[in-house]
Amino acid sequence: MNLRTFACGTVGAAPLLLALAAATAQAQQPTWDGQIRPRFETRDLSGGPSDAFTSMRTRVGLDVLLEQEVSVFIQMQDVRVWGEETDPLFDFEGDAIDLHQAYVRYRSQEFEWLTGTVGRQETLLGGERLVGAVDWAQQGQSFDGVRLDMAGERGSASVLAYVVSDETAATAGEDRQLFGLYGTREELGPGALDVYWLFDRARDGVDTDEHSIGARYAFDGEINGRFEATVQSGTRAGADVSSFMFGARVGTSFNEGRATATIWYDYLSGDDPSTPEVEVFNTLYATNHKFYGAADIFTNIPAHTGGAGLQDIAAKLAFMPNDETTAAFDVHTFRVAEQGGLSGAHLADEIDLTLTRRLTADLELTGGLSLVFQDDPLGEIGRLSGDQRWFYLMLDAVF
Repeated sequence: MNLRTFACGTVGAAPLLLALAAATAQAQQPTWDGQIRPRFETRDLSGGPSDAFTSMRTRVGLDVLLEQEVSVFIQMQDVRVWGEETDPLFDFEGDAIDLHQAYVRYRSQEFEWLTGTVGRQETLLGGERLVGAVDWAQQGQSFDGVRLDMAGERGSASVLAYVVSDETAATAGEDRQLFGLYGTREELGPGALDVYWLFDRARDGVDTDEHSIGARYAFDGEINGRFEATVQSGTRAGADVSSFMFGARVGTSFNEGRATATIWYDYLSGDDPSTPEVEVFNTLYATNHKFYGAADIFTNIPAHTGGAGLQDIAAKLAFMPNDETTAAFDVHTFRVAEQGGLSGAHLADEIDLTLTRRLTADLELTGGLSLVFQDDPLGEIGRLSGDQRWFYLMLDAVF
């Protein structure tokens, strides 16, 4: 960004900045927040290349209550890799600066159960199995559109309509939208029941009209857990879809709540080459880092499983020796759901070790080590050609 461009941009933005300043001055409760999160990572592939780098997220947000019913939130974000500038002095372009969130929120006083949000926004639905904020990724995920939230004494519901991409924009090659209904019934037995419908629609020569209908039940207590199932139908890239997912997790705590043990199983259907339908499950806009191993071998499903689906059998242990420290040990074994032409069904085993230490109320240090033991089919689908070791160290400062 040269000086002339910066000056023109500043002049053009001046009315907006002045209006925002005036609104802030008149607002009842203006609030700033922010985050700086540098993360060092190194990946070593046996018999192959290794890579080490540091990425960093910087966020600044302003939440302004304009009046009793109306608030606005603006959050700017910069995501970069240390050393990406071509020169520490002469390269001062803001290549990675982005508007992460910017929305107007209306909370009705007449209908206190209704809240409307319009603009760019993060969205977390349930456990983020299909739509999430993907917070582990430094850039995160946010959507442009409209969301209505309705809250009652024993439940809530959300209606959303998002524009994922629009071919009118120079950077988009298709029209794509996401619509959804998500409802939660609280106090149903020991837990809460979610039911949902998501509709992923795209127009790019070969149309997509894909429906995801599912339910999720999560409960707490001496035994805690969740069960979730989703079926998908309609069309995906012009082909008929018939896919499904099932996930179960059961856990318990002990040692006065300072230790937990969890087992889980996830099944995501895969393609059967002998049928014309698309039978591989699509995780849509999920936070897959939460589910399929910390090393992120399977973050883009079905692409990262070669269309063969996925089975994940996992056991997790966590321990808090004190209020500031948490240690976690996870073990995963991954298999395809549909072997097809692969030499076997087993993809890999993964061990994840994580240690988190809260240094102050606003500063946290996390380190992790993941060991991935690859099997031949994982190489055959083009995902990983050997065993992998991944290590990271991350500081997270929030204010």
